[in-house]
Amino acid sequence: MNPREFDSLVRAERELWWFRGMQKIMFRLLDSAGREAGHGRVLEAGCGTGYFARLLEERYGWKLFPSDLSATGLAHARQSGAERLSRADVAALPFQSNSFSMVLSLDVLVHFPRGQEGRALAEFRRVLTGGGLLVLRVSALDVLRSRHSEFTHERQRFTRARLRRAVEQRGFRVLRCTYANALLVPVALARFRIWEPLLRKPPSSGTQPVAPWLDRLLYSALALEARWIGAGLNFPAGQSLILVARAI
Repeated sequence: MNPREFDSLVRAERELWWFRGMQKIMFRLLDSAGREAGHGRVLEAGCGTGYFARLLEERYGWKLFPSDLSATGLAHARQSGAERLSRADVAALPFQSNSFSMVLSLDVLVHFPRGQEGRALAEFRRVLTGGGLLVLRVSALDVLRSRHSEFTHERQRFTRARLRRAVEQRGFRVLRCTYANALLVPVALARFRIWEPLLRKPPSSGTQPVAPWLDRLLYSALALEARWIGAGLNFPAGQSLILVARAI
């Protein structure tokens, strides 16, 4: 993760349509899939600024352990009052085996070189109890790579088949795997494959504010997806992939 992105995230996670909408989608999934983690320990592997960790604790009452490799991200998390923070590489977690009932890792595996994400998945399986839940979110589909992807040092994007296969090879049974941020794919394709190449600008953060009317419009698309995904339905393509799996 590019350290320069953290200052933008502090504001964007609270205000920008993408973060608000993806939080809504994650909550619809976790409301059902994550109830059983309520009395156990939950690891967020790659917590960034710690903002989502605090939202999870407030909503579900989980005993959450936020962890990140970035000292910059952890400094923001510490300032916001997050507890039980640790600095750690997700491919070498400093926790005992079988010590968590759930592991969440959102937009972290994309920072591994293609084919090396299995190191982190093996660690997630090691620290999970038998039957524990793994919740992943990753960027999807190479054709949707953008200037923002380059700026944040994203190294790979996944298809549903490749993500499922990687998870199953590391000792998990997939319960749910769906694309998300799907309704806006035509807009993303036009922007990333036509508009951005025409501009020829250097990589930059995509977490800048937009006009209020546009923010509301874009958020409404993700809010609609949250209802669809919450009803148990999947999307066949999208800019993100969300997976829920059980350790076996």
